[in-house]
Amino acid sequence: MPMIRLTVPAGALTEEGRGSVQRELAAVLLRWEGAPDTAFFRAQAWSYLVELPEGAQRTAEDDAPRFLVEVTVPQGALSERRKAGLVEEVTRTILSAAGLTPDDALRVWVLVHEQPDGTWGAGGAVIRHADLVALAKGQRTDA
Repeated sequence: MPMIRLTVPAGALTEEGRGSVQRELAAVLLRWEGAPDTAFFRAQAWSYLVELPEGAQRTAEDDAPRFLVEVTVPQGALSERRKAGLVEEVTRTILSAAGLTPDDALRVWVLVHEQPDGTWGAGGAVIRHADLVALAKGQRTDA
């Protein structure tokens, strides 16, 4: 199942952006994965917001906020085209949530982690990519 984690310096998001960015990012991830828009799949798209304390993030150049987005998906869930689209839309979503412009896009890094098949477990069982594809198609699998 997909997971997305946004790490930001505290106060880097607008009030409105802070309230909506997690659900927006989860929806973006599901869309690019090609998952059905159902309550079950939305409930499995976990989204974390990690806010760093003041002074915990800097570069060698300045103190402007940077945004790290880590996406974890089953290996094979995203083609190169889908990864590119995901990175682009996630970046736009973060910029909007922070009240920034496209000129600030290099302050957003998106890391896509592909979890090897057979190394993801949920509900006490190993979940394989084929199981998720079958579930998405409405088929029952015996995992």
